[in-house]
Amino acid sequence: MPGANYTSEEVASKGDTIYRQQLQKIVEPEYKGSFLVIDIETGAYEIDVDDLMATKRLLASYPDAVIYGLRIGFPTAYRIGGRFAVNQK
Repeated sequence: MPGANYTSEEVASKGDTIYRQQLQKIVEPEYKGSFLVIDIETGAYEIDVDDLMATKRLLASYPDAVIYGLRIGFPTAYRIGGRFAVNQK
């Protein structure tokens, strides 16, 4: 099973290190807000505004990829919650 030898903490740590040391300065200015997925074993990556499309492209080239994903230029990939505006007349 791909990735069976990694804990989620190890995947996150290795992925974050690859991003910060090798990719951040290259991708952040141009692709801020897009999703980046990295194969932590090869360093291969894909970028797309759609995280699923980036993941599919990476897996097409690296079917056994151990994937770490992030949103370029943001501390988290997603926001949970929100507010509904009630239309009061």
